Amino acid sequence: MKPTLIIANKNYSSWSFRPWILMRHFGLAFDEIVIPMAQENTRAEMLRFSPAGKCPSLHDGEIVVWDSLAIIEYLAELYPDKPIWPRPRAARARARSLAAEMHSGFQALRQLLPMNMRRAVARRELTPEASADAARLEQAFGQARREFGQAGAFLCGDFSAADAMFAPVVNRLHVYDVTVTAATSAYMDAMMALPAWQDWRAQAEAET
Repeated sequence: MKPTLIIANKNYSSWSFRPWILMRHFGLAFDEIVIPMAQENTRAEMLRFSPAGKCPSLHDGEIVVWDSLAIIEYLAELYPDKPIWPRPRAARARARSLAAEMHSGFQALRQLLPMNMRRAVARRELTPEASADAARLEQAFGQARREFGQAGAFLCGDFSAADAMFAPVVNRLHVYDVTVTAATSAYMDAMMALPAWQDWRAQAEAET
């Protein structure tokens, strides 16, 4: 039986985007339930599927997993044949560190630049705090690419869970026209060219 991923609106839900793009990229079969945000029954509907009352959550038989990073770790255990985390130990350690940093950090940038897949590209001036977050992102991207990513277009070479965790930030940097280096721009282009990214974006644009 296929697991079911419960997500919120594709246009805005950065947390939902992360496990969805990972599952789609690695060809993991799943059913999907979308709970619209900002409705009178949104909270009640989310509580039906997750004790945290938030999206995303993953239902695999009797097992319920919530929170994007927990879902990704569960999937890595469920599908050990898939390189969800990089195989080399050093690269895997870096990918996990970056994923955890993204999970808990970059609050100023995330608050100022919410994910919006349908937004026309237009610059928004950064606060000093958001600018510092953007600088740290570029530093993290650059170091990972130099040390582990030379064999491919992504942070540790091939697409991995670390890239899935940063997918919403790539959207933010793009649609708010944040000034980035050529290396970061190339990484963003690789992310946005993924078929899984294109599928998510098309479905976000089709939402009402």
